[in-house]
Amino acid sequence: MRAEIISVGTELLLGQIVNIDTQMISEMLSPLGIDMYYHTTVGDNSERLRNVFRQALERSDIVFTTGGLGPTMDDLTKETIAAEMGLKMVLHEDELAHLETLFTRRGSAMPQNNRKQAMFPEGSMVIPNHNGTAPGVIVEHHDKLVIILPGPPRELRPMMEETVLPFLERISGDNQSVIKSKVLKLCGIGESALEEAIQDLIKEQTNPTIAPLAGSEVTLRITAKAPTWADADRMIEKLESKIQDRIGDFIYGCDEETLESVIGEMLLKKGLSLSVAESCTGGLISARLTNVAGSSQYFERGYVCYSNQSKMDLLNVPESVINQYGAVSEETAAFMAKGSARSSNTDIGISVTGIAGPGGGTKEKPVGLVCFGLFAPGFESTDTQQYSGQRTSIRARATQHGLRIIWEYLKSR
Repeated sequence: MRAEIISVGTELLLGQIVNIDTQMISEMLSPLGIDMYYHTTVGDNSERLRNVFRQALERSDIVFTTGGLGPTMDDLTKETIAAEMGLKMVLHEDELAHLETLFTRRGSAMPQNNRKQAMFPEGSMVIPNHNGTAPGVIVEHHDKLVIILPGPPRELRPMMEETVLPFLERISGDNQSVIKSKVLKLCGIGESALEEAIQDLIKEQTNPTIAPLAGSEVTLRITAKAPTWADADRMIEKLESKIQDRIGDFIYGCDEETLESVIGEMLLKKGLSLSVAESCTGGLISARLTNVAGSSQYFERGYVCYSNQSKMDLLNVPESVINQYGAVSEETAAFMAKGSARSSNTDIGISVTGIAGPGGGTKEKPVGLVCFGLFAPGFESTDTQQYSGQRTSIRARATQHGLRIIWEYLKSR
């Protein structure tokens, strides 16, 4: 079955609210083998909603709508959809009584405009809302299925889990299939290089499919549609094996794993401890490492040494090194990493120092120049990267690269 989602709300179009409903619904439908083809957002306008809904009915078997179920005049989703399908709006006495009870428990009388929330397209099935005043609706119209849900995620999620998903499972019957994805997490390879390495596999894809994705890091999603979970697993494993042969050295984990959680597991397994010295990233590397539960078993401490004086006082960076090479240099980064490890008595010290901007850059050392250092007994390394973009982006990319340096060191040991 093909599905799509229409998100209703002018606040979504204006960017005032982040739309997480579409992600939530799409993820929930995948295990049922329901293909999600379109996400559409439309404002609180009856005519535009009606046009979008008409198009959705023509091309999809299941149409979800989210939002526009409140008591005010601009909440018009149910009324608009009912009109497009030629259905009357009728009062649901049980839901009206439920709403009145909710307000009584709050110690107030129900405003008259809330009465519209107990009005539904004739012949529809009500979806109870235990966390709000806006019930949902399931409408079976000819060979189409329309599922109308409120916008707040804290209301939508339990309504999906308790009512919508069981309903969809029942109507799927023996024709049900499953869709399963596995996301490979990569480090040290760009999206273009990744695509080039597996270009033939991407061109030949049918089922499973392959989708390179780029955000804060590069990932590769493998998706299989199959009769059972076991069949989907076998299909994914077969394709993943081919991918591992090509780019296995860059794959650090999968699905919910993060680079910092994988680093933590490696440190624990090897019995090693870590400290961090940061300048331009201001503690972001330490924050990600300590965001992992149990990180106190391997993470000793983090230094945020922004000024030159702090680098000398806390990390024993020689003043002569800073004067000769500058605070942003591989020489300074090397001393920062060594000073971090020795001052905290850890097995590994990692450092980062750079120019995040927007000011502070020179012709010789422009904004985006970041130097890294890693120190361990019998091992020292430095690295320099030149990033473009705004301050936030430069700091985030430097943080990711610093973690990558730790991961590559641990992987080689």
